[in-house]
Amino acid sequence: MRFLSILFFCFFVINTNAAKVVYLQKYLDADTLSYIDAVPAIRKAIKDCVRFHANELLLPEGTLNLKPDYAFEKYEYISNNDPSMKRIAFCLENLKDFTIRGNNTKLLFSGFMSAFSLSNCSDIKIEGISIDYVHPFVSEGKIVDAGTGWYELKFPDSCRVDLLDGSLCIRDEYGITYPFSSLLEFDTERREVAYHAHDYWIYGRTYPAVKTQDGNYRLYRKDFGEARIGNTMVLGATARLNPAFTLWECENINLMNVDIYHCGGMGVIAQSSRNIELNWVNVMPPSDSGRIISASADATHFVNCKGYIRLLNCILRNQKDDATNIHGWYMAIERVLSPEKLLLRWHNSGQFGIRFIKKGMMLEFVDNTNLETYARLQVKSVTYLNAEYAEVTFNQKVPEQVSVNHVVAEDDEYPDVLIKGCYIGNNRARGLLIGSRNRVIIEDCTFHTPGAAILFEGDGNYWYEQSGVRNVIIRNNLFDNCMYGSFTWGNACIAVGSGIPQKKNSRYHRNIVVENNTFETFDSRIVNLYCVDGFIFRNNKIVMSDKYKTYGDSDKRYVTEYCDNVRFE
Repeated sequence: MRFLSILFFCFFVINTNAAKVVYLQKYLDADTLSYIDAVPAIRKAIKDCVRFHANELLLPEGTLNLKPDYAFEKYEYISNNDPSMKRIAFCLENLKDFTIRGNNTKLLFSGFMSAFSLSNCSDIKIEGISIDYVHPFVSEGKIVDAGTGWYELKFPDSCRVDLLDGSLCIRDEYGITYPFSSLLEFDTERREVAYHAHDYWIYGRTYPAVKTQDGNYRLYRKDFGEARIGNTMVLGATARLNPAFTLWECENINLMNVDIYHCGGMGVIAQSSRNIELNWVNVMPPSDSGRIISASADATHFVNCKGYIRLLNCILRNQKDDATNIHGWYMAIERVLSPEKLLLRWHNSGQFGIRFIKKGMMLEFVDNTNLETYARLQVKSVTYLNAEYAEVTFNQKVPEQVSVNHVVAEDDEYPDVLIKGCYIGNNRARGLLIGSRNRVIIEDCTFHTPGAAILFEGDGNYWYEQSGVRNVIIRNNLFDNCMYGSFTWGNACIAVGSGIPQKKNSRYHRNIVVENNTFETFDSRIVNLYCVDGFIFRNNKIVMSDKYKTYGDSDKRYVTEYCDNVRFE
């Protein structure tokens, strides 16, 4: 039987210069229903790649239809996304030295399904593919009329809309429901967030709606403001369930020539991983679709990563949240159990189930009121009680000033970040949220973000995201009329947005240089900083623009508060 299995594999594989290449096309040809659903063929091909130590899986040119019925299944806790049982097309575990090479291959998904999930993999390359969904996780309706407290929307024929208990219900051709939890107006012509538009959140409620005689739908809410007829109203997905790429404890991962046209969560989310490079990875809606939204959440997101993070020549546009967020995790102190032992708790549900603390790891102790570090201890042992709580024992006694609600974070190593030659804009919210304490270089990029283009974040009271930069260079970039969106998305083009209740004595961020950039702007707010030690703004060009209605006072161009060693040259 084993002999027959080896013969079967030899028929599907070619050895090229000692490299074993598996051709997916042969598995597709062997499955008479693969044109309807390629997932069974993919499962068999990956299984053989693992069993016979293949180096490469070659995908054919054209479109592969992928459905969740026969997909891999596992429960995943994914930082800043929603945990759930996932159906996954390409589930790679413990693989090394492996390439998935597409040939202008389009992966077209149906239903709630993730494209790629990699755990404990190293030296992996994925290239030459695009990812899209038959039915997007967000819905888009044209604003055809509006009045005090109501909007009337016309949905495309491909969007199956109905009323359920007096509220909108959106389904796909299989009857699967796509719930939404927010509304946000986009400028249809400019294909970006409408000028100074803001989110309307549901928070568990529903929008009363009626169907009009001409087949449109009117949504009612008392605080609906003015809306421009002809603009597009985007109904944001309730949950982040299906990222395009999930990386967990991986090393040396390279994504190249990948187009993420849509997904039901983040485009790329990497956690506790090392050496990640995205080269010519584009998160954007397909040009021939008429859709405005690409990914339903952040384009990219990196948590507790090490080594390097490189975003090179990428287009990150029209996603429903930020272009990237790079940070660590803060876990809160719930109780002191003994002189060397603490009970820790996740307070942000988006971090539930993440098990990042390990024996031998160094943890910093941070006062959540000012985000200042006051001690570093080494982990002796850790016991995870469940998805929310963990008991951690240290090799040393915990400091006397330890208090409930103080936070701890890994303090061993931070990623070296290079973001170069990228376009970032037309999305909801901000551009780059930077939180690495290693060197960060942002250069030769174009920003057209509705909020802050570059935001230095981190907080220990709400999102529980470790930040505190130490060495940042921002140079040779074009900031093209940023800050045209909601007032809540940043106080300036380059800003600090950290949640620090007691700012006076905090110097959370350090050593930021902004040089040789061009700011074309209608908004006077260029820089807004607090709790920074070391900031240089030099050789930058500011050009006033009439692309939008002028906003802001000129005396608010540079705002600094509770900062030291600040220079504007």
